[in-house]
Amino acid sequence: MLKQDIQLATNEAMKAGNQLLVGTLRMLLAAIITKEKEKKFKEKLEGDAQLTDEQILEVVSVEIKKRKDAIVLYEQGNRPELAEKEKKEIDILIKYLPEQLTTEELKKLVVESIAKTGAKEMKEMGKIMADLTPKIKGKADGGEVSKMIKELLTTK
Repeated sequence: MLKQDIQLATNEAMKAGNQLLVGTLRMLLAAIITKEKEKKFKEKLEGDAQLTDEQILEVVSVEIKKRKDAIVLYEQGNRPELAEKEKKEIDILIKYLPEQLTTEELKKLVVESIAKTGAKEMKEMGKIMADLTPKIKGKADGGEVSKMIKELLTTK
């Protein structure tokens, strides 16, 4: 379903002549198709291997992370125009993710997971992530979650 929405948005953007939107959505579709081919190969499937909407959300998240990493590099390389293009692409891609958690909502979930798992040290971060991941999948940046967990565990 999500893949069809992206394809429709790409067609509409082409008709409207929005090159940035077309380029961004085409890159996203290419990443989705690549993931489908990987799935087909790994699972030795006959015919097409369609990704679920949840798997497509993972692809969108990966594409956003790639752009965030590129922004850092472009800014270090004194290329603000390229960093700005990446930011615009992120704004386009974010529309395909579920509504993101606020910092307060995320902190509440992290605190609950720490209490539930009984974690007290950094080496127990895996337990917290295992409990937290299903609740926040696609709704929060993994780096932000990790940083918040570290802060909360070191302040205890």
